[in-house]
Amino acid sequence: MLYGKEHVRRYQETDGAEGHDWNGTTTLLLTTTGRRSGRKYTTPLIYQKHGDTYVVVASKGGDPKHPEWYLNLTADPTVEVQVKDRKFKARALTAKPDQKPALWGLMTRVWPDYDQYQTKTARDIPVVVLEPLS
Repeated sequence: MLYGKEHVRRYQETDGAEGHDWNGTTTLLLTTTGRRSGRKYTTPLIYQKHGDTYVVVASKGGDPKHPEWYLNLTADPTVEVQVKDRKFKARALTAKPDQKPALWGLMTRVWPDYDQYQTKTARDIPVVVLEPLS
């Protein structure tokens, strides 16, 4: 099973032929700019398409702290996304409280563990909407 840097490498090398379909769901690659380093960081994330946007969850497995990629996009919401062989820039926005329930439901249908992750932490796990810029 692909994970972490190996997942990113194989996804990039094969334009998602390896890595897009993962553990019964689908993943995209999200590249953010480090808020302190200015370096680019790429993370494989479970996603769902929602209209013209893509939805991801900043769960970090229910860790008490937000994932680094989420902290990075809150500092600079312009991100790069790869879905299979499609690469594009996007604006990352945290779902508003009135949007979140429907989007959370969309994501838990494909990865039910998100509900368990939320019970493990006091933080409100963010749902992120990626709006393509091109």
